[in-house]
Amino acid sequence: MRFHFLRQMRQAASQAKSWWLMAVIRWHKGEMMCDQSKTGSAGQNAVLGPSVQPSCLPPSKGRSGVALVSLLEVVLRINRGDHRLSIDPRATLLDVLREKLNLTGSKKGCGLGQCGACTILMDGNRFKSCLLLAALVERRDIITIEGLADGDRLHPLQSAFIERDAFQCGYCTSGQIMSGIACIAEGHAGSAEEIRVWMSGNLCRCGAYDNIVAAIQDAAGKKEAGDDGAF
Repeated sequence: MRFHFLRQMRQAASQAKSWWLMAVIRWHKGEMMCDQSKTGSAGQNAVLGPSVQPSCLPPSKGRSGVALVSLLEVVLRINRGDHRLSIDPRATLLDVLREKLNLTGSKKGCGLGQCGACTILMDGNRFKSCLLLAALVERRDIITIEGLADGDRLHPLQSAFIERDAFQCGYCTSGQIMSGIACIAEGHAGSAEEIRVWMSGNLCRCGAYDNIVAAIQDAAGKKEAGDDGAF
């Protein structure tokens, strides 16, 4: 049963990855959302949101003859605050978080949605931010690792990671914590085995898996007991 489930998860991840890769390729070619005969202005607003203004004209060229990319004006809701940004339509959410907003807690790992180091929460669900085009997540409620703590008070799972020493180099830690929060919220923290299955999308090269599972169990236990802090 477990291996059948994992196979389904891998197939779903592969299909999602292929879709997003094709979307990025279409952005590079200037095709996405620019066929007025197929989408129309209503189609653009339905997908991109009312404040995104993509240019469907051929890209202008600089003096060197290199095509220049038209920027998009978007409003991204990150960590309970709105940010109005001018972004490259091909930019991933991960790149915008790190390069535009200096939120570097979400890490660049594989760039293919396989390692989980870039995991964020969007509308309460976990996503790999390297697979999301920033232009397509306008006004969604996005939380990064930087948005978990309440001032000096850490999120219960952050505290549990420290208490359980659930990291070594720390590169994967932010993604592990974000996925762990979702794992608990989804009701998949009933046992160590269940946690391992539902956290299998996050890799730890240092091999701190036992401590990570223990930290998630601790935080889940506190939430169930009503001592859930910032959950």
